[in-house]
Amino acid sequence: MAKRKGIVAIVGRPNTGKSSLFNRIIREKKSIVEDKNGVTRDRIYGNAEWLTRQFIVIDTGGITLQDEPFAKEIKAQAEIAMQEADEIIFLLDYKQGITPDDEAVARLLYKSDKPVVLAVNKYDRQDPNASPYEYMSLGFGEPVMISSTHGIGVGDLLDKVIHEMPPIEEDADENNTRVAIIGKPNVGKSSLVNSILGEDRMIVSDIAGTTRDSVDTKIKRDGKDYTLIDTAGLRKKGKIYENVEKYSYLRTVSAVNSADVVVLVLDMTKKITDQDTNIGGIAFEERKPIIIVGNKWDLVPDKEKAIGEKTEEIRAYFKYLQYAQILFTSAHDKTRVYKLFDDIDNIKAALNRKIKTSVLNEVLNRAQLLNPAPKHNGGRLKIYYASQVQAYLPTFVFFVNNPDYVHFSYKRYLENQIRQQFGFEGVPMNLIFRERK
Repeated sequence: MAKRKGIVAIVGRPNTGKSSLFNRIIREKKSIVEDKNGVTRDRIYGNAEWLTRQFIVIDTGGITLQDEPFAKEIKAQAEIAMQEADEIIFLLDYKQGITPDDEAVARLLYKSDKPVVLAVNKYDRQDPNASPYEYMSLGFGEPVMISSTHGIGVGDLLDKVIHEMPPIEEDADENNTRVAIIGKPNVGKSSLVNSILGEDRMIVSDIAGTTRDSVDTKIKRDGKDYTLIDTAGLRKKGKIYENVEKYSYLRTVSAVNSADVVVLVLDMTKKITDQDTNIGGIAFEERKPIIIVGNKWDLVPDKEKAIGEKTEEIRAYFKYLQYAQILFTSAHDKTRVYKLFDDIDNIKAALNRKIKTSVLNEVLNRAQLLNPAPKHNGGRLKIYYASQVQAYLPTFVFFVNNPDYVHFSYKRYLENQIRQQFGFEGVPMNLIFRERK
């Protein structure tokens, strides 16, 4: 089963260098860095690894007491980031010392009941007056002095982050399949879950999420256990926030992170939007098996003609999810709602499928005869043999004359051949090419 990664949120007042630290940790320029308050308005997330431990990093907008544009919204987003996180990096600016805004952030963190690692950025080790002790008055212990721009102390910070990270609780039941229902607001996520629960009376228990507003509902169907993670609940302590699209984003990241299979719900009465593809991109980046559900099918006219057109539209918008299965449903009249469980079961079976090396190589030999590898980087790829290795996702190692000769289109061709021949629909796949010495 999938292993959930820890989530680390970077919080602090504006202009302390949160985005620079975020980029340094994930080792890419994913967050916008600009020396101006409020640039990072939305949370941005990325994957990181330190000391073989993988985790998700959340970059948040700066929290301020001042009446600046978007200050209220940014504070709300940061609060949600803190709620979702397993651990928090509280970032201060060495050059400015402790400010009233820093103290305001500290008061928020006291309420979060999460492990907090204090870091002081823009540190100048040449400063003869440099001392970490004044920052201990905030109540989070001795800080790590860093310069995210120059990389000073970031390794020490990550050492402390990994050391302080709480154990990640996993579902002990290997036979339970966790299914995240994701999608933008009003596409019918809750209706789909309610449609499933309305006919299936064998509900084992309702477990309220402890660090998120989504609700995990355990059900049993045909003797099999499933946990449905509905990300439609956007409430926090009785309050409905404005602009729910922003605030649903991190809950989607959190739900996908903890899921074995992801169900992306689309509204088939409307055109697919960039927001749909951005949400689907979370499942892609987290390397999760996925089913794309075209919902509200009862409202689609000329269904026989529409099924081809809608399939083509989905494939065009979600080119990066070509492996995804597509299912058209109606939560309203329960059309193909329970077919969803068949697809989930097929994906779970595919994750556990092991292909004999002899059978795999027979298929690959035939694939090379039908479509020989093109010349690339001054040579032509020759595959000596391949075998499947143990991993959560189907992973195949190819022993070849030179990995540099692998053209991306030929790699995709080989992946499609394996997928079609052995039934790996809906599941991401890893193809690794190694030189045979």
